Amino acid sequence: MRGPVGRIVATIILTVGLCLAGADHTPALAQSSGAPVELRVAWWGSQDRHNRTIKAIELFQKKYPNIKVTYEFAGWGDYWTKMTTQAAGRNLPDVMQQDYAYIGEWTSRGLIAPLDDYVKSGTIDVRDVPEALLKGGVVNGKLVAVNLGANSQCWLLDIDAFKKAGVELPAPNWTWADFEKTALALHGKLGGWGMGSGIWENQIWGALYLSAGQWRYTADGSKIGYESDKPLVDHFNMLLRLQKAGAMTPRADELASFNMDTSVELAPVVSRKAAMAYFWSNQVVAVWKAAGGDERNFVLHPLPRVAGGKSANFIKPSQFFSVTTQAKQPKEAAMFIDFITNSIEANEVLLAERGVPISSKVQKALLPLLGRSQAEMFAYLDRVSKDVQPIPPPDPPGHVDIVKNVYNPQVVDPVAYGKLEPDKAAALLRQEANAILAKAKR
Repeated sequence: MRGPVGRIVATIILTVGLCLAGADHTPALAQSSGAPVELRVAWWGSQDRHNRTIKAIELFQKKYPNIKVTYEFAGWGDYWTKMTTQAAGRNLPDVMQQDYAYIGEWTSRGLIAPLDDYVKSGTIDVRDVPEALLKGGVVNGKLVAVNLGANSQCWLLDIDAFKKAGVELPAPNWTWADFEKTALALHGKLGGWGMGSGIWENQIWGALYLSAGQWRYTADGSKIGYESDKPLVDHFNMLLRLQKAGAMTPRADELASFNMDTSVELAPVVSRKAAMAYFWSNQVVAVWKAAGGDERNFVLHPLPRVAGGKSANFIKPSQFFSVTTQAKQPKEAAMFIDFITNSIEANEVLLAERGVPISSKVQKALLPLLGRSQAEMFAYLDRVSKDVQPIPPPDPPGHVDIVKNVYNPQVVDPVAYGKLEPDKAAALLRQEANAILAKAKR
């Protein structure tokens, strides 16, 4: 494997024979002022993430008895609604979990603060972190977010369901046509859904064009970045065929009962109602646990690609912690980020639920503790890293507006409910997205 991606993955993936230099030094300990302070922290995620993060917070408070941490958490969709409301009221928490798709917009709005001075002072110790793993959190030359783990999109395959159906596991370079055949075959043999919820997700829109050697936006974020709507139209038509055949979760059922924006534990694959599911690789820890733990047999698989296309996968930061510009305790917020990044004790509790940790020292310490889900996540990143695309740029200001107000309500839902033809939906997406992006650039 060559190039920057190869160098990054060689560092982040924990495999047999991993040798880490400099493992005997101890990170400098940030010092609190000692005066009683209250620190607010917010994140999104599954119940498993909540439980683990709360335990890590308890360890942080034990180390810094003068810091009282109050916290709030929610599902993905509710989280961003809450944070946007708090931003408008100038009441953001000190530390907020951030996403690669959002940091560009939140930085442009002046809502998350640069962390470079905290790195220079040693308050946030990155001596065990390769520079390449920090770059995903750099916007306009400033570090505004610290990566919480390495990650990639994946298909989760229920090995036992495939065996019961007599259907072979797909090849790593499978196409969307292969996926459709597989979903139909599983449905035909098992009677349930071949594919569960999540496949209408806007990240798949991006993956389609990445596989075609393009991206959904131009480099400057001023308009849609691809010339042909055909890959998206073909994708929508395929989903309609699968939905009509009963081979995938209907959109209405997905929103009513299996909405993973609320909790990934609601995914049909958890309750054996589907044999395949779409996730980010770090989510498998919570999903596997909710599905029954070691009694279930899953494997992570690369995304399907367009016919004749390249890999649809890339390695990205799973999510970040940032200090908001409305923080009342910015130094203690930086200390908290340092603790989550470098504390072995805290990471033994978190156990890579947010992705492969960025500290090489923490990675080494976790090796003996990995359960099946964590081991499969680490192994998947090793496998997929051999054939990935360079990470696309962060989505531009306006992307959130596009997804919330155009992609889901005006495009996906009308298509899924048979009220709008896929070609007209793709044209509408282009028109509305270009208008939003042009406005955001002014």
